[in-house]
Amino acid sequence: MDLQLSGRTALVTGSWRGTGAGIARVLAAEGATVLVHGFEPGQAHDVTAGIVAGGGSAREVVGDLRTDEGAERLAGEVGDGVDILVANYGVAERGDWWSSTSDDWVDLYQKNVLSAVRVVQAFVPPMRERGWGRVVVIGTVGTVRPNRERPGYYASKSALPAMTVSLAKELAGTGITVNLVSPGLVATAEVRAWLTRMAAERGWGDDWNEIARRAAAEVMPNPAGRVAEPEDVGALVAYLCSPQAALINGTNLRIDGGGADTVTP
Repeated sequence: MDLQLSGRTALVTGSWRGTGAGIARVLAAEGATVLVHGFEPGQAHDVTAGIVAGGGSAREVVGDLRTDEGAERLAGEVGDGVDILVANYGVAERGDWWSSTSDDWVDLYQKNVLSAVRVVQAFVPPMRERGWGRVVVIGTVGTVRPNRERPGYYASKSALPAMTVSLAKELAGTGITVNLVSPGLVATAEVRAWLTRMAAERGWGDDWNEIARRAAAEVMPNPAGRVAEPEDVGALVAYLCSPQAALINGTNLRIDGGGADTVTP
């Protein structure tokens, strides 16, 4: 399917690594010019260079989204605006109910909520003027099945579904859609390292496909039978950014292999 993204410019926040890098690679493969975002100069170089080496179009942009000033710097580097905004940046930092301070909770809100608010405020108004745009926010399936650990992370991420619906209503009739993508376990470098250590402890062997299968059966069970790759998330994001997805708006789409233990969105 031609997703008709050629000629479109996409900003993917936090795309120097992990899931964001996978999203950036897929959008570039679909023909979009991708702005690969890092917090510091050079941080997104490897992902950007990899996209270009593969025949795609990409350039690095910089800005610390934890502050208003950093978001303003990013807006200055991006220039004339974007057609597609993927608010991917976020963190799953450790914490618990008893040792996490109120400052820790506020810090997670800055990183997981206000970072998205800042880029929406910077880049959506020009989309509105042009009459077309796509906003995709990356959340987590943990908003519908949080664990007892990392309560600040789950609480902050749980603001994103409400934000998505509110923004979709705000932009009604503008040609812009707003959707939330909520992944389960994704095979980022950190997750691969964690599962590889677990595999060694449990005697699963060192073949990644077998590790991913066992993880999907025993660690975070899902009927699909494997752990998602960053590009799996990227494929869903790319479709949501296409003209074919014009009637998908204000939704929370889980991508967890069917492992969610609830029927609520």
